[in-house]
Formats: sequence, structure tokens, C-alpha cells
Amino acid sequence: MYLITNGRIITEESILIGYDLVIKDDRIFKIIPQGEVEMVDGLQVIDGAGGYVTAGFIDIHSDYIENMAAPRPTCLMDFHMSVRETEKQLISHGVTTMFHSLSLFKDSEYKRKPIRDPENVKKFVDLIDKTQAGQHLIRHRFHARFEIDNLREVKKLKNYIQEKKIQLLSFMDHSPGQGQYRDLKVYSDMVKSYNDVDDASIVNMISRHQAKEKVTMEGMKELAELARKNGIAIASHDDDTLEKLELVQSLGATISEFPITMEIAQKAKEKGMFTMAGAPNILLGGSHSGNLSAAEAILSNNIDILCSDYYPPALLHAVFALHEKYGLNLVEVLKLVTLNPAKAVAMDEEIGSIKVGKKADLLIIEKIKDGYPVITSVIVDGAIRQNTYYPAL
Repeated sequence: MYLITNGRIITEESILIGYDLVIKDDRIFKIIPQGEVEMVDGLQVIDGAGGYVTAGFIDIHSDYIENMAAPRPTCLMDFHMSVRETEKQLISHGVTTMFHSLSLFKDSEYKRKPIRDPENVKKFVDLIDKTQAGQHLIRHRFHARFEIDNLREVKKLKNYIQEKKIQLLSFMDHSPGQGQYRDLKVYSDMVKSYNDVDDASIVNMISRHQAKEKVTMEGMKELAELARKNGIAIASHDDDTLEKLELVQSLGATISEFPITMEIAQKAKEKGMFTMAGAPNILLGGSHSGNLSAAEAILSNNIDILCSDYYPPALLHAVFALHEKYGLNLVEVLKLVTLNPAKAVAMDEEIGSIKVGKKADLLIIEKIKDGYPVITSVIVDGAIRQNTYYPAL
């Protein structure tokens, strides 16, 4: 048993000051006025030091593990080590549940990532699946990012679904002229940043990608139906038109990842979909592709979820930027990285908020002298995973 005392406990409704939180086994056992807990043998006290006690962060879209596994185009690290080193990093950023967003790409004009080769994706999928029954610092899940021109991987994707190895499925189309790259100049600049090519070559690339065969509507319906039967949430990606929203919703999609414009984000919300943006967008002051400003969309109540996308530290700092720079209520802002993503993937009965009976996935967030937020304690499944002492806090 653990007793967290002297902290500001952030629940779904408010910030509780002068209360203690008791953890028993892997659950939140009690939240009662400070000093009323009976000190019994085996009860360990954790001093919150005046910091915030929050639910752990739930990140449902991040390809961070790809960079840990392949830090250079020609370097492929041991996969088991990559998973373990990744969770050590993630826990320091407050991520207690991670949906590793592995890509099922056919090809692209990005620099080649060996982790995206089918045989390597399969190895990681199997490793992620094994963590759920074995020892782990955080809760690992698999988000299958399926590029709809990757026809050769459809059978394998079906197998992953039937084997219960997928917890979130997104349909993606990164072909130029629509979605994230509806502005062809943005696409051209992206290609040039990765390759030494001239304009004529880029025109040929655009033509090739636009002409590629893609999964048919019937094929997408079949995959979506199989996912729904297995309780897997479905997301769309880079929604840029009302027609696309209606299409993906007809497949059963309940999450709109990275809507391209404010109008589409608003329409997705009106249709009852969860909307998601990247936390780095907050820190950078806007989209690196010139699309939706996450901060503006949150201020307009058109974004429900923040994900780390490619930079896990962004979750914590985006939360405090929205609270301190934009003046948003901290209780509500935290839901962008806790309760709302939990709801989107149907895990909110167990995790996502501080509530008696829920899993004890908790963080203590303190501020050092310059106001910098630091996660000093992390608890997952009722066990301490990190406890850092900062002598000058």
C-alpha cells in the first residue's frame, strides 16, 4: 500500500488540496482528508511536495519507438532492447500507456526506415503483444497505421486483428494532392528535405503516387468490420474534406487524427468523433506542414486529444503551455492526454483519471525554481516506476 500526501490531486472534476490518496494493490483505494488515514504496517508514504498528482498520460499515436529501434537509416538495434529503452524514456515523460504507432507503408519519398519493413514490423508487434503478459514499466499497445496502397500487407493485417494484437487501427493515405499534402508545394519541400532531387523528378514522383492502386472500398469495409468485431477502435488520418469524414465514419471510424483545417475538425466533432492533434504543434506554434493550429482548435473546443506524434516530452509541456500561456483550466487540459484518449480507445473504465476503483496509474508533477514542470514520481499498476529527487525543488 502507498499513501500519497501533500499533493494537489487532480480528479475529473477539480483539484483537491488537503487530501491524501491511498493505493492498495494496483488500484486507487481511497481519497480522504489529509491525516485521516490509519498508518498501518506496510503502508509507504510518498510526499507529493506540493506538486500535482494526476492520472498517467495515454498516448495513442506515436512513432517514437521507430527512432529508438533505427536511430540511423543503416542502424537497426536489438528490438527487445529498443522496447525496454523506449519505456524507460517514456516513463520519464509521464506516459504510462503507449499505443506504438507502427506503419504498414508500401513506399514513400521519405528516407527509408528499416523498422517499417514488414518483417521488422511483425517482430515489434509480437514483442508488444508479449509485454502485456510479462514484466513491463508501462502499458504497451499497438496502433496499426495502415497505408491504403499497401495491398500486399492486407492479409497480415487481418491476422494481427484476429490474433488480438492490434488495439487501434487507422486508415492512412499520404499520397500528394490531398490530406496532409494537399498543398503540393509542401509535399515538394518535404521531398527535397530528404532527397537531392530536381523539380522534374518531383513531378514524376507525384504522378506515380497519385496513380498507385489502393485498397478498394469493399476491402476497407472488410478490414473495418473485422476490427469492430474484435473491439478495435478505428481512426481516420489527415481528414481534409467533409466527404472523407462521411466516408470514414461509414466504416465505423470514431477518431479523426490530425484534421487538416478548423472547419473539418469542427465537422468531425459535430459528427460525434474524437478529434486529435499533435502536442508538438502546440510547442511549435502551429503545424510543421502549414495545416491546423492545435492551440487555436483547442481554444475553439474542436480538439479532444493530444498525442506526442514523434516527440514524447511535448505532452507535459503542451499541457502547461495551454494552462499558463493560453489560460485554460488545468483540470480540463489534462483530459486531452488522460481521460479523453482513454475514452477514444474504450479504456476509460480502467485508466485515464483519478477515481476510486480505477487502476493506479499516477504522476506527481512538480515545478523547479524557473517554473519548469518535472515529473518526479510515476506509478503504474500500483507500483512505483520512477521516484526522482530534485534537491532544489
